[in-house]
Amino acid sequence: MTIELSMLALSVVLGLVHIVLASHGASWQRGYAWTASARDTIVPPLRGVAGRLERGCRNYLETFPLFAAAVLMANAAGRHNWLTMLGVQLYFWGRVAYLPLYAFGIPLIRSLCWNLATGGIVLLLCALL
Repeated sequence: MTIELSMLALSVVLGLVHIVLASHGASWQRGYAWTASARDTIVPPLRGVAGRLERGCRNYLETFPLFAAAVLMANAAGRHNWLTMLGVQLYFWGRVAYLPLYAFGIPLIRSLCWNLATGGIVLLLCALL
């Protein structure tokens, strides 16, 4: 398996980590009875760490499809070079760093990590041109 597909697989695992942490954060704040319910009632927005985990998860789920599509297009096109290898590394490690930085509410560095990850997607797209 190429490094690009390996990093895509690891990014799927990272997405699951985001989902599990956000889910547990919501459960800790709203209670497990709410988690087990049909969730038909309107609840206030999550706050603190739980809110940041939810927003971080949503942000991850916004960028991951673009990353996955770029990796799969590069793979289908037979593009495997320094741009694709650097791009997948920037995306994955930027997103790994982003999760705790967002959860703990650390500004600026978190934004830098987001930019690095997004730059990784851009590098993948450049490799396709």
